[in-house]
Amino acid sequence: MDPDELDLYDRFRRGEDRALEEVYRRWSAVVFTLALRSLGDRGDAEDVTQKTFVSAWTSREKYDPSKAKLSTWLVTICRRRIADTHEARARVRRLQDEMQHYTDPDSLVSSEVDLADQLLLADELDRLEPDAQKVVRLAFYDDLTHDQISHRLEMPLGTVKSHIRRSLKRLRERLEVSHVAH
Repeated sequence: MDPDELDLYDRFRRGEDRALEEVYRRWSAVVFTLALRSLGDRGDAEDVTQKTFVSAWTSREKYDPSKAKLSTWLVTICRRRIADTHEARARVRRLQDEMQHYTDPDSLVSSEVDLADQLLLADELDRLEPDAQKVVRLAFYDDLTHDQISHRLEMPLGTVKSHIRRSLKRLRERLEVSHVAH
């Protein structure tokens, strides 16, 4: 192994900020490109890139240069973060599908609707914090994309996604509790 590279690995493992800067400069484009190709969304790819380097930094003591190159280790971390993002997307889609049942006006006409569920949903939406409430209403009632909500509310895309994810989780938990009680 190149002595300069070995020195970089050692400095990185010891927690030197300059080493992190150098590691990021060398491999962030590779990590970002890998994430973008898999996820197809620039915002998600940026999030994965950030999470990859944060994970690498916080677990740097575990890195062993005798087992893999640093670039290989970073790509492995990146692939895990990509998988996490795909799983989170799948969870959000499942929740959105589930929530569509409760928010789709057509379902009010075409199927039996439990008025208690409708009231519970409206009550739970009212209990969300104001920013989350705005985001969820724009997503479900106005059918806006995450990007459109981000621009309309002048809110970072990651914050919009976090509001939706947390709100859907909370709503799902409350609705599940309600169904168990019935």
